[in-house]
Amino acid sequence: MAYHKVNADQRAQGHSPYLDNDELQATALELEWDMEKELEEPGFDHFRLDGAVPHHLGNSQSPDLDLETIQPASSPKGRFQRLQEDSDYISHYVRQAPKSTRCSSFQILKVFCTALILFIFGIVIGYYARKKCPSPPASQEPNNPHIYHEILKEIKAENIQQIYRDLLHFPREDDVDIAMKILIQWTSQGLEDVQLVNYSVLLDLPGSYSNVVTLKNSGECFYPSGQQCNRETKTLHSQDLLYSYAAYSAKGTLEAELVDVQYGTVEDLIRIQAVTNVTKKIALLKLGQSPLLYKLSLLEDAGFGGVLLYVDPCDLPKTTDLADKAFMVSLNSGGDPSTPGYASIDGSYRQNRLNLTTLLVQPISAALAKKLISIPEDTVQKDKCIPLQLPATDKKIISLNIQSVTTYKTIYNVIGYLKGTVFPDRYVILGSHHDALNTYGGQEWASSTAIITAFIQALMLKVKRGWRPDRTIVFCSWGGTSFGNIGSYEWAEDLKRVLQRNVVAYVSLHNPVRGNSTLHPVSSPSLQQLAAESQSFNCVEKTGCPGSNVSSVQIQGDADYFINHLGVPATQFSYENIKTSENSSFLSEALFPVHTTKTEELDPSFSLHETIAKLSGQVTLQIANEAVLPFNALDIALEVQNSLKGNFCDEVDVPQLLAAASRLRDTAELFQSDEMRPANDPKERAPIRVRMLNDVLQSLEKSFLVHQAPPGLYRNVLYRLDERTSQFSVLLEALEHCKLHQSNETLQAALSEVLNSINSAQVYFKAGLDVFETTLAGKK
Repeated sequence: MAYHKVNADQRAQGHSPYLDNDELQATALELEWDMEKELEEPGFDHFRLDGAVPHHLGNSQSPDLDLETIQPASSPKGRFQRLQEDSDYISHYVRQAPKSTRCSSFQILKVFCTALILFIFGIVIGYYARKKCPSPPASQEPNNPHIYHEILKEIKAENIQQIYRDLLHFPREDDVDIAMKILIQWTSQGLEDVQLVNYSVLLDLPGSYSNVVTLKNSGECFYPSGQQCNRETKTLHSQDLLYSYAAYSAKGTLEAELVDVQYGTVEDLIRIQAVTNVTKKIALLKLGQSPLLYKLSLLEDAGFGGVLLYVDPCDLPKTTDLADKAFMVSLNSGGDPSTPGYASIDGSYRQNRLNLTTLLVQPISAALAKKLISIPEDTVQKDKCIPLQLPATDKKIISLNIQSVTTYKTIYNVIGYLKGTVFPDRYVILGSHHDALNTYGGQEWASSTAIITAFIQALMLKVKRGWRPDRTIVFCSWGGTSFGNIGSYEWAEDLKRVLQRNVVAYVSLHNPVRGNSTLHPVSSPSLQQLAAESQSFNCVEKTGCPGSNVSSVQIQGDADYFINHLGVPATQFSYENIKTSENSSFLSEALFPVHTTKTEELDPSFSLHETIAKLSGQVTLQIANEAVLPFNALDIALEVQNSLKGNFCDEVDVPQLLAAASRLRDTAELFQSDEMRPANDPKERAPIRVRMLNDVLQSLEKSFLVHQAPPGLYRNVLYRLDERTSQFSVLLEALEHCKLHQSNETLQAALSEVLNSINSAQVYFKAGLDVFETTLAGKK
């Protein structure tokens, strides 16, 4: 009866153990009330997890009691077991010996026989109860950096490499095969709750024949790779030719003049439209510098009919040889196109959205781009790279033929749960993806899946010894990523209301090793400090620790829905090659046909994979186990202020924005000092205040979701376009729109959106402070 501890502390020291009848009755009432409150606590929810629906979530509330002296539970059984283990617990039930010491022999014998019968009866009951009831788990180990180190040291490069090779050597016919392989792997490691979730979605797949580009002047026909159509293609590369396309592009044939628009910026379009009519013409467009969907929306508004898309060799690292390779892109902003904004479940209305643009879009290799603009093969010099450009006097008429097929397919997600003990209704999501279009996108799906599997393996070794995280860790392997993050979108849309309330953070493992020279950490502002600390933690034993260079920039992958629709803090670690050009951002939107050996060439020892696994694991463990979420409110306010500095403010008068940002910083500083400091001190920590504080911290970034953003730009305004820009992306785009359309209506709307976001965040912090003050006043 551990609940007696609540009222035991309220006695005066030295109080007589004897209670009169009134006191006994009052105590009975208080114990009954306290028992009801205990059942509502998050720690007690653990008793029902095994029999509950896998993702049944409760919005538990702590009891309205003075629990200042009670520390958070460190046992998987919660406060009940902790009180039973208390040295003072037994003393509450010790009774005084009877005053009479004289008993007849008959009474002694009667008592002895009764005791013997009860003893035998107890043994029988205990025996059968032990057979039916599982033994309680071992005592929960305290969460501390030592525990994290013990878990992370079990992650070894050779284990990741073995898992990686097993994944690639597994024969598969469809997406479901590899999903089942992952499910079996995770289950074999001991993960107790692993599910296969599927959705029927609309995919745009290549047709039976490759798309072609024809030069009308000479009659030459080319495949997207640059090979001539009349040449026989090797069987090895036949799938490469088919998958060199833009998913969800318009279909058909277009014959028109080719117009070089370079990177498709607003300046490029203003310059071109001043000298020529672009209606129904075909744009020659370079990938990079800004999101592809945004650039295509500008070209579509300008009146273009088609687009040839390529990557300038000068924007690629010198070690990369992709000049003769075409690639695949998706024009889908996210999720199943036939069910925009809602999940593709049975009974959902399917919209007729076969094409997501009116443009005929075709990716081509740099080698074909050179042929179209008549550039000699040896243009790229050893010491200097000359960007490709079509001469202004050169008029090329080309014919573009695009044929792809839209069809419904089933995609699969693998979802595994490691349930928490203290806050099982709070989720930390660790996500990777497993879909791959033949060889397109390289083998990073196997890299990310091997990393997440190795982390599960290390975690479960500790779980088998009795440890568990405080919060639930959800492991996700997504399908349909290449077509627009479809698997993650559909799952999140299906569980939107649950995830809005319960997801704490998202840790991404999308394409973790895309180079081998530079560690590139990306994090939302509230997690930047944690990401930087994790780098320091994991390089203690190494001689050269990288400096803290964590940034908040747009990233590719399945974190998209969680960042832009749920406002969930996210982080990602990856290795890249040193960028050779400022235009290199957003090149990862292209999926090149990189074959199996490429990953092992980049990281033959898999040491980079091990580093990514430990960095991601460290962040995941801290978020899942720290009593107070390791989020930084002040860093958000500083990010907002930094986004209003620089040349941006010279062009737009934003006094309201600056004043709102200043108020946000003041409130965030007060919140950080008055609430987070005492909560992080175990001596001053109270469970009810910790839960209230974590609820505030969990929703810090939700205020910064604007209602609408231009195609390809984040709705979460805390993320910048890339490292070159430090201003709010939506405001920069609105300024560009003013230049192109000679109207400031879009700019005024964007200014209002950002201003409302900053004010909303400030009010949210202020409301949190008010709640804490009210709670303290009530206690006093």
